[in-house]
Parts: sequence; C-alpha cells; structure tokens
Amino acid sequence: MRLPRWSGTLAVKSAVFITVMCCALAALLGVLVHVSVTNQTVGEARDLALSRLRDATAAYEAGDTLRWDAEVDPPDLPGSLRALAVAGDRGTMVGEHRGRPTMWAAGPVDGNRALAVEVDYSQGARTIAGLDRAILWSSGLAITATLLVGAFAVTRVTRRLHTTARVARRISAGDLDARVEDPRTKDGSPDEVAAVAAALDSMAASLQGKLQSEQRFTADVAHELRTPLTGLHAAAELLPPGRPTELVRDRVGALRTLTEDLLEISRLDTGRETVELDTERLAAVAERVVRASGTDTEVVVVRDVAVETDRRRLERVLGNLVANAHRHGRGPVSLTVDGPVVTVRDHGDGFPEYLVEHGPQRFRTEGGARGHGLGLTIAVGQAEVLGARLSFSNAVDGGAVATLALP
Repeated sequence: MRLPRWSGTLAVKSAVFITVMCCALAALLGVLVHVSVTNQTVGEARDLALSRLRDATAAYEAGDTLRWDAEVDPPDLPGSLRALAVAGDRGTMVGEHRGRPTMWAAGPVDGNRALAVEVDYSQGARTIAGLDRAILWSSGLAITATLLVGAFAVTRVTRRLHTTARVARRISAGDLDARVEDPRTKDGSPDEVAAVAAALDSMAASLQGKLQSEQRFTADVAHELRTPLTGLHAAAELLPPGRPTELVRDRVGALRTLTEDLLEISRLDTGRETVELDTERLAAVAERVVRASGTDTEVVVVRDVAVETDRRRLERVLGNLVANAHRHGRGPVSLTVDGPVVTVRDHGDGFPEYLVEHGPQRFRTEGGARGHGLGLTIAVGQAEVLGARLSFSNAVDGGAVATLALP
C-alpha cells in the first residue's frame, strides 16, 4: 500500500507516537484494573476459605463430623500449602480440584497432618477472565479511535505544510505570483502553520516587488540609452576614416549591443513573450545559424527532425550558444543535431561551477572572461519561451557542453 503524497515523516512519526502512548496508557490502566479486581476477588475467596477452615478446625477438635468441603490430607491439596500446614501455620492458595479452580485453605491438626477446606473459585476465575477480555477489547477500540482521530488531526497539519512547501518550491522556480493564502491567516488567532504561510506570502510579495522594481529600472535605463546611442552611432559614421574612428565605432557598437540585450532581457523578465510557431527542420536551422555566425563550427546531424517552434527565437538561442563557445572556449566547436536535442560543444576549460549548478547569471563572469554574461541568460530565457530546456555541463575529456532539448 502506498501512502498519500501529502503524507511524510511527520505523519508517520506522529502516528507511531500516538500508537505507542495509547498502548502504554491502555496497558497501565488494564494492569491497574486487573490487579485491583483480582485482589478483591481473591481476598473475598480467601476470607471465606479461612472462615470455613476455622469452623472445620473447631468441629474436628470437638470430634464432630466434617463438612463435605473439609478433609484431612486431601490428595489434591497443593504441596507447598500442605508443607505450610504441617509446619504449624495456616494459609490459602488458588489451585485445582476435580478440574475446576479452587481456593484452598489449610491448617495444622494433630499428628503432623493438614486439615484443608476447599471453596469453589470458578465464578471468580470467570470474572477475572471476562474482565481481561473486556480490557483487551476496550483498549483495542480506544487505541484505534485515538489513532484515527490523531491521524486525521496530524494529516490536516501535514497537508497544509505540504501546500506551503509546494508554494515555496514554485517561488524558488520563478513563479513569484504563487501564494499559500491559508484561510486561517484571516482570522484573529492563526496557528503556527498559518503564521508560516503568512510569512511565506509576505516574503514572496516583497521579493516580487523588489524584482519588478529592478526589472523596470533595467528596462527604463536601456530604453533611455537607445536615443543617445542612436545619435552617437550616426555621429560616429560621420567621422573621418582612421584608427581612432574604428575604435569609437567599435565601442559604440558594443554599447548598442549591450543596450539591445538589456531590452531583450527586460522583455523576457515580464513573461509576456509570445511565440510564432512554424514547422522547421532542425538541421537547416543549425546550418543557417553557423553561416550567420561566420565561425568555423562543425555541424553534425545524427538524426534530423521537424519541430514546431519559433524560428527566430530558436536561431537566437543557438546563435548565442555558438558565439559563447567561440568567445569563451577553444576549438574545435561542434553543433550536433540528434532528433529534438541540439548540443553545442567546445574544447576549452569548460563552464564555471556556479554556472553548471545554478545556471547563467547576468553580469557575472569568471577567469578574466570578456563579456557581460548576458548571452547565456538570454538563451535560457528564450528557451523557456519556446518550452525547451537548456542545460549546461562539462565534458569528461574537457570542454563546455550546452544541451537544448526542444519539446
């Protein structure tokens, strides 16, 4: 049997704890009741047996005939009780006589003999046995009912905790609109789980506000830079030929590229990008990307397929991966098409550890690498718009490997 998805370690531990405590409590109460009733039943039978033993002893000493329940040295008398009586003491013991429970009482008489009286103890034994059965049944029912109620209560808590954890995972995956919205946070006395849910919702709202503020700032800066950069580019084109002019045009071009990348990232951050789907052959798209890059990149087609995708966005992703391989890696660089999976590999030092573990981060590069870390960030964003998955790893024999899995 499989446990529900919302069940977990807390539910199992709570159920075990409740069961153990119920069993311990039931055992303690059962033992106390059993001992109390047994002592009372045995005490009553012992008092009756000793009273009859006194009467029988008086009759024996007076020479009267003994009653049917009294006998000197009866064969069924327990040996330990017989030895006690022969030694000169009186005592009682529960034993058997003719196959039924019997309370024996024995005392000394002349000639080192034992006078014994028997009292039927069948009713007392049945009473104790019935009581033990009742204790077992009632304890079982009580444990079952308590376990069910406790499991129901714990399940409600674990289900709410599971919901909170699921929302937290959605937020960490980038869904900043996710909220727990526990109804208990709206009343005047929320419990601990509701307090955690409210804190998570508050944190998500604060984080969303800060990220949106940063996104608006990036978009506004990039937008405001476009106008002066356009004028600066036009002015640079009017400069006389020469090395200084080439340097100015190169820097203006780099600044324009950076501005366009920032605008593209800001559009991707909004999550409102739409795709224009069309049927494309992956091998043809890969060859066009390599030709447009003007680099010495080998195209390897293991298995060509036609996919429903946005050609412009797909070319943007592959173009950024090829450019990154040549800029930060070493040749040879290959672009492999194997069904809906496209792989770009170089033979350089590989991706940094932070990038493999957490993905690309804008404006972060290591090892003196040139660039702003925006190319791979844009590639990841465009891949998400396409519904594809872009992953990064390092080859065993060296080199960075970027894998794009299309739907």
